[in-house]
Amino acid sequence: MGAWYWIGVATGLGVAAGIVIGAALPQGRPGAIAGLAAVLGVAAGIGIGLLVGGWGEAAGGGIGGFLGALSSVPIVAGALRGGGTRFGVGAIVALAGVGIAALAFVPGLGYAEAVLVPLFAHRMRRRGDRRYAGLRILAKD
Repeated sequence: MGAWYWIGVATGLGVAAGIVIGAALPQGRPGAIAGLAAVLGVAAGIGIGLLVGGWGEAAGGGIGGFLGALSSVPIVAGALRGGGTRFGVGAIVALAGVGIAALAFVPGLGYAEAVLVPLFAHRMRRRGDRRYAGLRILAKD
C-alpha cells in the first residue's frame, strides 16, 4: 500500500483515540474539558502516527485525534445531561471508538472518519436540546 493508505489509517486511529479520550475525561466546565481532550487527543494521535509510520502519519493522527476528541465531548456531556450514567455512557462511546479504529484499516475510511465524526457531533449537538418523550406520552396520569 502507498503512503496515502497509512496516513488514512493513522488519521482514523487518531479519531478513535480522540473519541475514547473524550469519553474517559470527567465532565466539568465544557470548554475546559474540550480543551484538555483536544490536547490529549492530538498527543495520542501523533504518538499513534509515529508508531504507524513517519511524520505524515503523525500529522494525520494528530488531526484525527483533535477532531475525535472535540467531537466526543459534547456527545458525552449531552448523554449525561439526558440521564445517562457516567460508566455506561463512557463504555458505549469507548466501544464506538474501538469500532471506528477497526474501520480505519479499510482503505480511505480513515479520511472519511475525520470528516464524518465532527459532522455527526454537530448534528447531535443541534438536536440535543430537545428531550425525547419516548413512551411517557402514552402514560395515563
